[in-house]
Amino acid sequence: MSDLAARLGYPPDARVLIINCDDLGLSHAANSGVYEGLRSGLATSASLMVPCPWAREAASRYRGEDVGVHLTLNSEHERYRWGPITHAPSLLDGDGGFPRTVSDLWDHADLDEVRREVRAQVERAILWGFDVSHLDSHMGGLQLRPEFFDVYLDLSLEFRLPIRLSGGSTERAIGFPFRTLAAEEGVLFPDHFVYVGGVGSRRAIERTIHELRPGVTEMYVHPAVDSAEQRAFDEDWSARVDDHHLICFDTELPVMLRRARVELIGYRPLRELQRAG
Repeated sequence: MSDLAARLGYPPDARVLIINCDDLGLSHAANSGVYEGLRSGLATSASLMVPCPWAREAASRYRGEDVGVHLTLNSEHERYRWGPITHAPSLLDGDGGFPRTVSDLWDHADLDEVRREVRAQVERAILWGFDVSHLDSHMGGLQLRPEFFDVYLDLSLEFRLPIRLSGGSTERAIGFPFRTLAAEEGVLFPDHFVYVGGVGSRRAIERTIHELRPGVTEMYVHPAVDSAEQRAFDEDWSARVDDHHLICFDTELPVMLRRARVELIGYRPLRELQRAG
């Protein structure tokens, strides 16, 4: 049974699902795939990578959809780079962008620079006109180390926004109770989180639909349309194209959701509940 589902107005045993599109702003192909997923597909939410070169184009196409900020401190691609929007020398890896790996970020980042950078990313999304619905962390960089999680939690409290959090098994694996800490501060987050290693969510989603536990679950996809640009820099381009097909054109997924009696929502109901205290 889920207290969160009940507080949102669902029966406590309801299976409520957020399907979030990560990486809005990554590329023109990602922007097209994400917005199609939100407007005519099954996606219920998305997350914007403010530092990426195509984020402004994503802002120009925004029509009030449920979009949060994908707080970004890493730039993982070899052939495509982006970096901080603030003056943050410790967040550069010497090759013109953010560190490629989370471990490199954790080893070298100055926490004051981290705090200024992620706050600026939220402020810029708001300046561009986004009605920011939630926060999440690109590659988990802000979630899985206590000192970085403090920044994540403080930002959530400052802007009164719910956050993405990994499940209880991750808490046990990394050794600190981030879910408990967030709950004690009144920050809301889904009850369950379906982790996907890398890009390409079809198998994880299809496997999990009929095993959903009562409560609010978040799943995520990385949709992008097929394009020469995406193929040029992204070794996972085909998985992104498949995610786009899954949420926009697949005929089996809607049937699976109906049979499992899944209720689809975005992050805004969680935001409004959190702000209501």
